[in-house]
Amino acid sequence: MDIKDLVLQTLKENFTDSIIEITDFRNDLSITVKQEKLFELAKFLKENENLLFEMCKDVTAIDWATRKNRFTVVYHLYSFKLNFNLRLKSNLETEPYQIQSVTPIWQSANWYERETYDMYGIEFINHPDLRRMYMPEGFEYHPLRKDFPVLGIPESLPLPQKPE
Repeated sequence: MDIKDLVLQTLKENFTDSIIEITDFRNDLSITVKQEKLFELAKFLKENENLLFEMCKDVTAIDWATRKNRFTVVYHLYSFKLNFNLRLKSNLETEPYQIQSVTPIWQSANWYERETYDMYGIEFINHPDLRRMYMPEGFEYHPLRKDFPVLGIPESLPLPQKPE
């Protein structure tokens, strides 16, 4: 059995009604799941002895700006056992944009979730230390959102002076 088929079959057997979409583009598997089932599915992916996705390589988001589901949170997972990458996605439907933190499952998600919070303003519920990473704590904007001005917010942060 192909690795992709194993992953899909295992997930479909256990989470049929949680999966929204499966995409396989150029041998790159992405699974979109319901927001409320993400944590449970992520825990299953790590602990299932046939899969063992032991590593969270990255967490990021996509700002669709004008879609009903403005944000999609994307988790890049890796299984050493299968030597396989999996992209796990979840759409955020309503404000405030929040999703359950996967840091209790993968400690490596800690900084990735903080970065996503800082740049997009997405809150990760039950994150052990959710605070800004790049921007100052009092900065009220999120620079990777599509509605953030290209040249920044005038007078919000002083820019470095150009040498004469």
